[in-house]
Amino acid sequence: MKKIYILFCLAAFSLMSCEEVITVGLDTAPEKLVIDASIQWEKGTAGNVQTIKLSKTAPYNSQLIPTVQGAVVTVRSQSGQTFDFVNQPNTGNYICTTFVPQIDEVYTLTVVVDGQTYTATETLKGVPVIDKIEQNLAGGFTGEDIEIKTFYTDPAPSVDFYLFRYKASYAAIPFFEVTDDRFNQGNQIFDYFTDENLEVGQTIDISFMGISERYYNYMNILLSVAGSNGGSPFQSPPATVRGNIVNNTNPDNYPLGFFNCSERTTTTYTITEN
Repeated sequence: MKKIYILFCLAAFSLMSCEEVITVGLDTAPEKLVIDASIQWEKGTAGNVQTIKLSKTAPYNSQLIPTVQGAVVTVRSQSGQTFDFVNQPNTGNYICTTFVPQIDEVYTLTVVVDGQTYTATETLKGVPVIDKIEQNLAGGFTGEDIEIKTFYTDPAPSVDFYLFRYKASYAAIPFFEVTDDRFNQGNQIFDYFTDENLEVGQTIDISFMGISERYYNYMNILLSVAGSNGGSPFQSPPATVRGNIVNNTNPDNYPLGFFNCSERTTTTYTITEN
């Protein structure tokens, strides 16, 4: 959303020199609505409390992210249930306490704000349980890297897509990885995580989510453009990545973000000496 152009000129002459002032021009793109709408149903819970966040992109020099107040936010199931998300005072958080999650149910998000109507449709995807977690303290090419393997048994015969989120205790930003089961139908498989900063005694919060193929493709693109930033999709990408939310009032004024619906299983793993 931001472009910085630095024009610099330094000329040198015999016995003389001159310097021109560096000119910094900040070209800020038009303000856009950001819709963070991720329905996360923790396996084994009711999943009735869900939050959708609305904000807007900020100018380059801004220290604050503008939140969006007064929007009308609803999610409707294909079976006919409508769930209202209520704006919390002085925040961009919209919360529903009566949501009913159901695997393979189709949900439609509607956001009405500033005279514009935004919609997206997504299917809630299930996720297997985590069977076990193993560590290797002598991994990598050097034999000195710590490796973590998260095992799960893939259900057959459907083609499934998954998202892993790893939040190490030392890291401010989580690591993400997407995967699918196209070549592992019905087998026990594992996801692999390593980082040069991992050490014995540290903890890793692991989230394992079932996702749609469309969200899989979206996250694949985000992770690709953010690869130089440690694999986090929350660094500034070099290009705008379009999500599945459309502006029905003005299609050219599209929002940022994605409407995702996932069942999730989470655990915390502590790296030990053995």
